[in-house]
Amino acid sequence: MRTPRPARSGTLVVQAAGCVLWRPSPVTGELELCLVHRPKYDDWSWPKGKLKRGEDPLAGALREVAEETGHTAAPSAELPGTRYLARGRPKRVRYWAAEAVSGAFVPSDEVDRILWLPPDAARRRLTSPMDAGLVDALLAVLRPAR
Repeated sequence: MRTPRPARSGTLVVQAAGCVLWRPSPVTGELELCLVHRPKYDDWSWPKGKLKRGEDPLAGALREVAEETGHTAAPSAELPGTRYLARGRPKRVRYWAAEAVSGAFVPSDEVDRILWLPPDAARRRLTSPMDAGLVDALLAVLRPAR
């Protein structure tokens, strides 16, 4: 188990994980990315959340995807992570590319809507510009340069 590292101020870094969830469109077969809407923040983001004590980051990412989207996912490459302040505390989020393999969304208090969008539309819909870079990171994994 990896112990969270204290930030410079001595505050522990909040550890979180999530996925850039994707699927082939059931209609066109084209790539679609899943965004979640969190009513508490009225934002659109990737499915993610805080890790439980001692939880493996990838296991936590897949748990969060299942909780927030209702989908099970097959993970592949780890994508770039993000670091930012959340309510004055440093937070680190690790992300993985993951294909949705089964499931169905059920709204909750935490996530009331999801959208499956083509990459360009997903990039525009994301609330945080910091999240948009993960679209390109996912595309690089799914469509490596030849």
